[in-house]
Amino acid sequence: MKKSILLVEDDASIAIVITAALEAEGFKVDRCDSIAERDRLLADRAYGLMLTDVMLTDGDGIESLGRVRLNCPQMQVIILSAQNTLDTAVRASDTGAFEYFPKPFDLEELVRTVRQAIGSSHNAEGSGEASDEPQALPLVGRSPAMQAVYRMITRVLRNDLTVLILGESGTGKELVAEAIHQLGNRAQGPFIAVNTAAIPAELIESELFGHEKGAFTGAHARHIGKFEQAGGGTLFLDEIGDMPMQAQTRLLRALQSGRIRRVGGTEEITLDCRIVAATNRDLVPMIAAGQFREDLYYRIAVVPIELPPLRERADDIEALSRHFLALAASEGLPRRSLTAAGAALLARQPWRGNVRELRNFIYRLALLARDEVIDTSTIEPLLAGDGGAHTPDDGEPTRQADFGEALASWLAVARPQPGALYDEALAAFERPLFLHALSTTGGNQLRAAQLLGINRNTLRKRLSELDIVPEVALAKP
Repeated sequence: MKKSILLVEDDASIAIVITAALEAEGFKVDRCDSIAERDRLLADRAYGLMLTDVMLTDGDGIESLGRVRLNCPQMQVIILSAQNTLDTAVRASDTGAFEYFPKPFDLEELVRTVRQAIGSSHNAEGSGEASDEPQALPLVGRSPAMQAVYRMITRVLRNDLTVLILGESGTGKELVAEAIHQLGNRAQGPFIAVNTAAIPAELIESELFGHEKGAFTGAHARHIGKFEQAGGGTLFLDEIGDMPMQAQTRLLRALQSGRIRRVGGTEEITLDCRIVAATNRDLVPMIAAGQFREDLYYRIAVVPIELPPLRERADDIEALSRHFLALAASEGLPRRSLTAAGAALLARQPWRGNVRELRNFIYRLALLARDEVIDTSTIEPLLAGDGGAHTPDDGEPTRQADFGEALASWLAVARPQPGALYDEALAAFERPLFLHALSTTGGNQLRAAQLLGINRNTLRKRLSELDIVPEVALAKP
């Protein structure tokens, strides 16, 4: 059974983030913001670990640790401090603290250190390398650029202010939205993500606000829109910079009034969800060009959070790579490790597709590498685009590597549930495989079955089960 933790922190935002992260790991966390309250809690119950800030409302957290040590000799202590000076670090060391974290700190590293400190069953090996288990929190990185992002996230957790996440494609905007939801005060509600650019202008009201039965041709039943689906939680409006102008107007009206009405309905419904929007576009010049509504911009950009491209946080590439290797292993791919030289090579790459491109590449490595340990000799051929992690020297067809690369790219996006990898991969690839066979053979089912290496009756059965009509499939452009 995991031990309880006492968190002594007078910055409410930081306390909320740490508590949520540790409770997500299964720890029991008690929280207070003063030395007096700390002493009262320590007198009443036993804790396996205390995390304490230095500058508290009623004194110096380090100076009073002497008596804590006397009364609770078995309890480990981790010190947190915004006083990032050599003197503070030395004082923390002199107390015998298990670890000292200057603020801002990497939350994932803090969680790993907590595991080590209390000797939980998930304890890391203490080698200084990333854990071989995928990290539970949605964001990875301890670079200064990401620390700035973390600070902005903590400032919006205790309120429902609308957040606009900015950044290039692939930087992790949806992950930031998920972090705001998971660590905020709406974590118990749903997280609903919608690509607003993909909704035609004429359907925007129906998709976002819902419609009543009979509201228009084809409305055979009541439809609950995304705003209602997100009730009590968070609505993530992705790609808002690509939303049609007419749709922008309808969205603005809903955000201004805080109420919606289903299409064809008369009842006004009060909104009860936090709005987080995101875009990879620069909205300011779009406003000047008449492509984005200025009033909508000010409505959604109450708190802007800008994500750095991966090229500006190269120090995070090794941690991200190890994280994705662990994630790939948890999803059924072979377990791999990465050498320091391999990590350095990855850190030197431009990664124009940002974290998304790196993730896809790491999944390909995990699938195609022949050795458990990935070094530069494994990485370089794949970077060169030869379709495989090694030059084939045993007669293995290159097309197998090409298919493996496609499968790895699908895995990186699909993120199948553990134990469902086979079924989900089969569902994703079987239909296009049958369509390809029909196209290649001009619709001749006997030849298509021979090409696939299956019985014609099996082919017909699977076509029926997959709802593939050969004549219709071949007629499609």
